[in-house]
Amino acid sequence: MNQWTIDVNEENFEAEVLERSTEVPVIVDFWAEWCGPCKMLAPALDEIARELQGQVIIAKVNVDDQPALAARYGEFILAKVNVDENQGLAGAFGIQGIPAVKLFKDGELASEFTGALPEPMLREFLSKFLPTAADKQAQEGQALEESGKTDDAKALYQEILAADPNHAKALLGLGRLAMNEGAADAALEYLDKIPIATDERKEADRLIARLNLQSGAAENETALREKAKAEPNNVAARFELAQALAATEKYEEALKEFLAIV
Repeated sequence: MNQWTIDVNEENFEAEVLERSTEVPVIVDFWAEWCGPCKMLAPALDEIARELQGQVIIAKVNVDDQPALAARYGEFILAKVNVDENQGLAGAFGIQGIPAVKLFKDGELASEFTGALPEPMLREFLSKFLPTAADKQAQEGQALEESGKTDDAKALYQEILAADPNHAKALLGLGRLAMNEGAADAALEYLDKIPIATDERKEADRLIARLNLQSGAAENETALREKAKAEPNNVAARFELAQALAATEKYEEALKEFLAIV
């Protein structure tokens, strides 16, 4: 066993599997000492976990010890569950045959299989849940972006898009950078291209809504300033101005307007 292969039970299942799967995929291996196929599968899972070095975690559950957990239902973690010692877990995950392997991602069951798959099929099963080379580049780009190296980040995102024009993380990164530069049209162009069936789409929609709000607020700001100046006692006008200022991220000025009408 290695540092990316762990034993889990009913007490630590939530922390080691569900919570941890928000960071990396966690493969849960339900097994028992008397199970011959389990002994064939375990070395292959351990080897993959060792090779990927934390990209996934393998969690092992002994179903004889955790039957309840088995009835309810491992970059990755391999969590091993001995079904003889964890009969509660085995029962909880509805384990009827072993070895039973379940993959958790973002706190939810994402995929599963029963039986001792050969290593090539194991790798194929896992591949769709691991970051691609482009995903890792995009993570590097975001780190550059967050450290203020925006030109380097932009170049890396553009390099990714040259190979994959629909790469969601790269499109989102370029959209963020364009927003920060005040290039609303360019930001919208990038954000609109993000595919719907991706984790990044929700964030893209939030940024688009923010851009639309800022656009409308900017158009109204001049008129609202003039109205508030002409009618300094008009609370509604000053409140609208404060909202418009906040929408365009002029927070200090917006706060002054809000405080003036309190």
